[in-house]
Amino acid sequence: MSWLRKTVIVTGASGGLGFHLAEAFAREGADVVLTARTRATLDDAAAKIRAVAPAGVEVVGIAADVTVDADVERLIAETVARFGKLDVLVNNAGLSMRKAILETTVDDFRSMMELNLMATVRCTRAAASHLIAVKGHLVNIGSLSGKSASRWLGAYPASKFAVTAYTQQLRLELEPEGLHVMLVCPGPIARDDDRVRSPEELAKLPPEARKPGGGVKTSRIRPETLAAKIVAACAARKKEIVVPWKARIVFTLMQTSATLGDWLVKKLT
Repeated sequence: MSWLRKTVIVTGASGGLGFHLAEAFAREGADVVLTARTRATLDDAAAKIRAVAPAGVEVVGIAADVTVDADVERLIAETVARFGKLDVLVNNAGLSMRKAILETTVDDFRSMMELNLMATVRCTRAAASHLIAVKGHLVNIGSLSGKSASRWLGAYPASKFAVTAYTQQLRLELEPEGLHVMLVCPGPIARDDDRVRSPEELAKLPPEARKPGGGVKTSRIRPETLAAKIVAACAARKKEIVVPWKARIVFTLMQTSATLGDWLVKKLT
């Protein structure tokens, strides 16, 4: 399919995977709205994408906090007012965590759910009628941790399992109305800034848990490579992509036995 003159919103788009997703859609001819909380980094990201986008493609930055109802409503309203429609929403904004489970507080769970799950719910609800009207695309960025929990990730797996379930419910209820719903479950993603977590966050964890992905034994995924896969899968209206694909085999085996599942998680992280 052609993305020419399609309108795409990507949340959490000032850096990392979100930036590369916005760039990938823009290179394919889509008009792209990037959103994040910080205006300076958002403007910088939009300028970089404009520099490589085809002539005529619009790249807009709208500062918004996806944990705030009014900001999300404004984001959708401004996008539709400017472009007349919305074809794609990518719920990418999110955050991971490193913490032993008994050190993870109720407030930790609450804040992680607010960003990783409730922001996805909030943006989806605000955009759904516009997406359904054009039989568009809803893409939720999950995680391998949304398929199988592992040690030392605090509230992160619970929040991503919730995204997995929410996405399936959306798919079952809204695909009959023509909406394409896709879940993306990637492993650890390489970062340009190689973010270092605070000593306080890591102090009580074993050394292997301090590595990217909480020590999962897989290569870090290049965000530009993953972004290209997501855009292609979206065009093909796939229901789900898992990267690396071999993780699907592990997830299947895990469903046969809790004992086997726990053994595999310990072996692979």
